[in-house]
Amino acid sequence: MEETTGSTEGPADAGNRVLDGAALKALAHPLRIQLLEVLSSYGPQTASSIGKRIGESSGSTSYHLRQLARHSLVREVDRGSARERWWERPPGSLTLSTPELEQDPTTREATRQVNRQFERGRSEALAAFMAGGCESVPPEWADAAVIATMNAYLTADQLAALTHEMTGILREKLDAYRSEPGASGTRPVQLHFNAFPLIDPQESS
Repeated sequence: MEETTGSTEGPADAGNRVLDGAALKALAHPLRIQLLEVLSSYGPQTASSIGKRIGESSGSTSYHLRQLARHSLVREVDRGSARERWWERPPGSLTLSTPELEQDPTTREATRQVNRQFERGRSEALAAFMAGGCESVPPEWADAAVIATMNAYLTADQLAALTHEMTGILREKLDAYRSEPGASGTRPVQLHFNAFPLIDPQESS
C-alpha cells in the first residue's frame, strides 16, 4: 500500500521511500501524522507556525518534529533567523506496507494506525471544503474543484495496472503546474485518487 501524499516542493517523482519498521512505529502517532500533513500541504514551517495551525504548543510540535527527523521523515531547512528552526518534508511518496512488514504483528498494527490517521486527515479536509461550499473559496476556485466517483468491475490485475498508470499520470501532470509555497496567486491544493474493491456485506454473511 502506498501513501502518495507528497511534499509541496520538489518534483512529484522525486522518489519513493519504503518505510522500515522503526520509521513506521515513529510515525504511528496522531500528532506526528498531522505535522507531516501540514508540511506536505503548506511547505516549510516552524514548530510555532505548525502549532498555531493545529492548536498545539510549540514545545509539543518541536518535540515530535525532532522524533520524525530521527527517521528522516522531516528535515531541517535553512531559512529565517538562527532563533527559528524551520522544517520541511522531503519530496517523494511513502510506501507503508510490504509483505515483510505485514508478517510482523507490531509493524502491521503501526501501518494500520498510520493509514487510519492519513485517511482521517483526508476525510476532514474534504468535509471542511464541502461544508463551506462556494463560500469557503473564491468562485474561480470552487469552479475548478471536482469531486468525482466512478464505479467499475475489474480484476485484481486490471486494478493494479489502472492504479499504477493513473498515479504515474498524476505525478507527471502535477510537475507541470507545481509552484513554490506562497507563490503569487497560489493556495494549497490536495489531490486524491482512490481505487479499491468494494466489500459486499452479503458475500460475508
